[in-house]
Amino acid sequence: MSEAKAVTKAATGKGSAIGARYRSHTCGALTAADIGTTARLSGWVHRVRDHGGVLFIDLRDHYGLTQVVADPDSPAFKIAEKVRAEWVIRVDGKVRARPEGTANSELPTGEIEIYATEIEVLSEAKELPVPVFGEPDYPEDLRLTYRFLDLRRETLHAIIMRRLEITRFIRDAMHGAGFNEFPTPILTASSPEGARDFLVPSRIHAGKFYALPQAPQQYKQLLMVSGFDRYFQIAPCFRDEDPRADRLPGEFYQLDVEMSFVEQEDIFQTMEPILTGLFERFAEGKPVTQGWPRIPYDDAISKYGSDKPDLRNPIEMQDVTEHFRDSGFKVFAGMIAKDPAVRVWAIPAPTGGSRAFCDRMNSWAQGEGQPGLGYIFYRKADGAEALEAAGPIGKNIGPERSEAIRAQLGLKDGDAVFFAAGTPARFYKFAGAARDRVGQELKLIDEDRFALAWIVDFPMYEWNEEDKQVDFSHNPFSMPQGGAEALDAASKAGRDAILSLKAYQYDIVCNGYEIASGSVRNHRPDTMIKAFGIAGLGPEVVEERFGGMLKAFQYGAPPHGGMAAGIERMVMLLTGCKAVRDVALFPMNQQAQDLLMGAPSEASAKQLRELSIRVVKDAKAGG
Repeated sequence: MSEAKAVTKAATGKGSAIGARYRSHTCGALTAADIGTTARLSGWVHRVRDHGGVLFIDLRDHYGLTQVVADPDSPAFKIAEKVRAEWVIRVDGKVRARPEGTANSELPTGEIEIYATEIEVLSEAKELPVPVFGEPDYPEDLRLTYRFLDLRRETLHAIIMRRLEITRFIRDAMHGAGFNEFPTPILTASSPEGARDFLVPSRIHAGKFYALPQAPQQYKQLLMVSGFDRYFQIAPCFRDEDPRADRLPGEFYQLDVEMSFVEQEDIFQTMEPILTGLFERFAEGKPVTQGWPRIPYDDAISKYGSDKPDLRNPIEMQDVTEHFRDSGFKVFAGMIAKDPAVRVWAIPAPTGGSRAFCDRMNSWAQGEGQPGLGYIFYRKADGAEALEAAGPIGKNIGPERSEAIRAQLGLKDGDAVFFAAGTPARFYKFAGAARDRVGQELKLIDEDRFALAWIVDFPMYEWNEEDKQVDFSHNPFSMPQGGAEALDAASKAGRDAILSLKAYQYDIVCNGYEIASGSVRNHRPDTMIKAFGIAGLGPEVVEERFGGMLKAFQYGAPPHGGMAAGIERMVMLLTGCKAVRDVALFPMNQQAQDLLMGAPSEASAKQLRELSIRVVKDAKAGG
């Protein structure tokens, strides 16, 4: 039974005769089977059309749209003449077949119309600041200020309903896999999740603050220590971050998961089928990766220039350093001779073998702040069997080295290759962006599929150049591969050994987006103290900041692990939206403002006194 039919039956008991105050049917329920009956509908006036004195009103509600007709003989005609777009009205009338040739096969109600006998205006609407009909290209801030109107648009309304279907599927799948949904606190203590906290001042404890959870990380681990198993939650998370296309400012939701007595492989085997099933269910026929590849982090960086690669793009970068060593291309050869850490990466460009395309890529690189982007393109000269390596680099390194590069990369006539050189840690992001650009420009990316993969073996630590210290690279609660012994050995061996440590950390990527992140947790108090110590946080700091979890681990903690998948990012991908704001009900704008509700707003003097807070104006802001 459709949602519209179900609501109709609930409203009337029978779904046919007028009985309820506002409707006997929804605007998506009536079909040819109802011809000859009477009906009562309520909804918004989608639009009014005047066809030679006969008025046609498209009446819309959450469930659909029904055509209402009023002619001068109808007792409702005088009221029908007054109604305007987005007025809310009640209509009584007779269900009849549409005239021959006027049926609309794209509407569930397209075979019928309501001949109005009575119309009641329930609510009038002022002139709309943003239109509801169609897909208007209006400024985002205006649309967010009137988000309740924007949500009436058919496309956006359908996206929000698809989001609810997706979360319902997730809940059913998680329950089906033996998970239980546990709620965790919203007011909590600060936790290092890689972003700033939103702080909530305590009135009772003057000068102290709660934090809104960046994620339920500590609580879900404590649930495992408490003897529960297979936790999940569609959890709200709060992070004071700058907005961007794939992340909402302020708050977002994630599928939060934790399991006891598991290794990394157990988590993969449990969650991969659930998320594969989710994408298959809502992919609308697009292929979904079966048996996700597992790509080590280092390979992802060297092949794709990213730890969230778009695997729909077939381009894989390769190291071609040796072909430039002691070569005639002095720029690269000199860098290689001077620093053994320097590498040269090749970015193949199948079908990109024209000077015009190579020059466009070079101009793009300069726009990205680079001096340029060296290239070779291969072509067959008239009458020649061997391919010619065109471009300045090809001429400098000579035909033998150019041919060796072509053979290594498997390039053909009409193909090109671009080069990035230096210390990989400094240029890999640019190389990855160039790979993406080549794939887009040459239309190599298969837009009609979902390419999923696990990225595994993340570094446990990274070097913070600004603060000149070792930091956690991902989740500080992860178990290092090799455990405490590996931490001890690396600490003795020095910084390079520390930075080479891997963790049982993993991400799920899809079409160039990270959609989930997780790890096997460090559940041993001694190992936890050592791991934080390497990052410059002594036992007293760990005790102060994570005392609850550290204490719990001292009373028997099971090996456990989990992950969290971003709801908005998955919905964005599955609905074909370009930004996560398009799949949220009431998102903030790019400046992290809720324009509809007026947040953030100033607190009253009374509120500040109760919280023992005094606001100090920022001199830079002119206060």
